Amino acid sequence: MHPRRGQMMKASLRHLRLLLALIETGSVTLAAAQLHVTQPAVSAALQGIETALGTALFDRRPKGLILTPAGAAVALRLRRALGLLDPALCDLNPQLKRTATLAQLTALIAVTECESFAAAARHLGLAQPSVHRALRQFEAAAGRSLFERSAKGMTASRAVRQLATATRLALTELEQAEADVADLSGREVGRVVIGAMPLSRSLLLGPAIARFRGHWSALPIRITEGHYDDLAESLLRGEVDMLVGALRPPLPDFNQEILLQDAMAIVARPDHPLARITAPAVELTRWPWVVAGMGTPARDHFTAMFAAAQLPCPTRLVETGSMTLLCDVLGRTDHLGFVSALQARRDIANGRLLRLPYQTAQGTLRPIGLTTRRDWHPTRAQNDMIAALRAAVAEIASD
Repeated sequence: MHPRRGQMMKASLRHLRLLLALIETGSVTLAAAQLHVTQPAVSAALQGIETALGTALFDRRPKGLILTPAGAAVALRLRRALGLLDPALCDLNPQLKRTATLAQLTALIAVTECESFAAAARHLGLAQPSVHRALRQFEAAAGRSLFERSAKGMTASRAVRQLATATRLALTELEQAEADVADLSGREVGRVVIGAMPLSRSLLLGPAIARFRGHWSALPIRITEGHYDDLAESLLRGEVDMLVGALRPPLPDFNQEILLQDAMAIVARPDHPLARITAPAVELTRWPWVVAGMGTPARDHFTAMFAAAQLPCPTRLVETGSMTLLCDVLGRTDHLGFVSALQARRDIANGRLLRLPYQTAQGTLRPIGLTTRRDWHPTRAQNDMIAALRAAVAEIASD
């Protein structure tokens, strides 16, 4: 529910702001004056973060502090993190930039998503009074109520939901700062999280992961499966790095890259009655089908196929995104299947399925590709995974 807490995220927001002032001014004296603290406070904040990261962020020179490569990597991520967090804090109350703590914001995320103090406390592994106290302090500083309480739980206001999302993304930037710093010293830190839709799981991810492992032998990879809407929400919150699968209409928060075009196919078991005759297209309306669920591009193509042929759309349907289940149902019954030609090609090649030559299946090309957040700045490992996916597509095209 929230990003892994690394060394950067163990620092306080106050120390991170002191570090950013030091980055911007290149001077302990100027940073201290800018934030109205003592010079020892700035030096202590820097020392604590450098110790946690295990590397120097500045070269100390007579004319001032110069960022090291590790310092430059942290500077980029820190600017991005606070650039996401601060506007959302100010939308509630500008004073929160000065008073908010990571503990309070972590509690806010948990209560926003769990919709109760008890569930949030269980998720965070804290006592319920601790979560309650953190939120009360945050509400007091905000000068407003953050949640609407009802018998069903606690519902966050729109501004609080936006702050929870901004905090998640800011914490992800701090997590990626650690990955960037580790990469400079040849260590593998961080992770790659892919939201995978059915075609990508069966066709692209295996070859891509194998290629990726040739360069990143230890970095964790997590494949998250689910409905597109849930995966897209996870992408917006920074819980998923990229989505791979059928593309949807463009959305303002996302970048989309087409990797390949996939045609839809009508398939059946090899001894299906339609395999032995040449029947008119209207015959397709008389059989039960296995199709993708409502709201998916594949289902939209299925409906459009019959509309274009001016035929009634079949209603005896089994809805699933599982290729395994589709093959099993088709193998045991007279159902027809409407499925990705690429996804079905192995089952067609080994004789488990037969592709039926109905022209109504033409014109059902759908783009398969990569979806990322528009403002995403990937780590080198995440970029390498994207390169591996592109290479997997090139392999498929050459088969």
